[in-house]
Amino acid sequence: MLANNLFAKTIRVGQRQAIKTIQQGLLLAVNGDTVMVEPGHYHEKNILINKSLSLIGINHPVLDGEHKYEIISIKANGVLIDGFKIVHSAVSSIEDFAGIKIYSCRNVVIRNNILEDTFFGIYTQYGVNCTIEKNTLISFSKEEQQSGNGIHCWKADSMRIITNNITGHRDGIYFEFVTNSIIWRNISEKNLRYGLHFMFSNHDSYISNVFENNGAGVAVMFSNHVKMIHNYFKENWGDGAYGLLLKEISDSYIESNRFVKNTAGIFMEGASRIQLEKNVFEANGWAMKIQASCMEVKISNNNFMANTFDVGTNGNLVLNTFNNNYWDKYEGYDINRDKLGDIPYRPVSLYAMIIEQNPPAMILFRSLMTSLFDKTEKILPSLTPENLKDEHPLMKPLPL
Repeated sequence: MLANNLFAKTIRVGQRQAIKTIQQGLLLAVNGDTVMVEPGHYHEKNILINKSLSLIGINHPVLDGEHKYEIISIKANGVLIDGFKIVHSAVSSIEDFAGIKIYSCRNVVIRNNILEDTFFGIYTQYGVNCTIEKNTLISFSKEEQQSGNGIHCWKADSMRIITNNITGHRDGIYFEFVTNSIIWRNISEKNLRYGLHFMFSNHDSYISNVFENNGAGVAVMFSNHVKMIHNYFKENWGDGAYGLLLKEISDSYIESNRFVKNTAGIFMEGASRIQLEKNVFEANGWAMKIQASCMEVKISNNNFMANTFDVGTNGNLVLNTFNNNYWDKYEGYDINRDKLGDIPYRPVSLYAMIIEQNPPAMILFRSLMTSLFDKTEKILPSLTPENLKDEHPLMKPLPL
């Protein structure tokens, strides 16, 4: 990654060293050098790195932006930032100040840092083949306007966002115009808006992440060819909240995720050619809300358990298929013992359709009258979509 320099040297910075400031050490360094920073509290105005070098902290020296500056600005390829505590960046409604910002560079690695009370945490614009891993990012803002995103990537390619812990930001992780990248094993929780937010980002994957107790889980918008595998969406509650929002997304794959205790596990609008399989929907308000604008969505081999409503929709024309899912509300039978129900299951209840149009009707939930309406509707469908049904529901849950 760094320049191959047989004469590379290590420059030590600290109060007991001849070189007292990080900026002085960077000024003396050349491509391929390492600047080693000893423990301490450093008040330096906007540290600029414009050489291919390693900046390494010993026992997390503190870099303090005093709420006035961007703290580290990277403007060279092949830079490593490792082992710092970065605090108190400037906040602005005009300029995107960050704890660490990458400007149009490639092959940058940012790892093992603690970023606390920064506007944006780690910000990349026009980055290529960069790695952001094992960082902890904490913000304390109460309003979205006063908070930036934890890890923000804009017009980037081949990014690797791995094993970071992010809390208290506007969005935990934000991708806009980012391609061929992976988000893996991160924990994004208690962020003001989204745990993860995609916009116009194609051919990306997010795998084995936890998104818990955020304003509204994960949003994937205006993107295609996104793989969503082995993620955990939990307790994303609130009016209009969801575990996962899919808006104008196509040709994507959702497998082996868990949606637990969300207002809606998945909400999709304008989605097409999506495959959902081997997911678990448990104890959500709605397991899924599929708007009539969706088409060619295939839902198979999933478990639906203890959800208030299994599926909600806002129209009668259904161009999506449900098949071989387990539904704990299914009351059918299996005479031939092939482990499949002999009669279809209709996951949209009449009461769910009524609530979709008239939310205050929720006050009648669990009343005797609504139960009678739902049972009558399952026998003689009138308001619920006739072709929204699982023809072959499973009799037992899958071991997912």
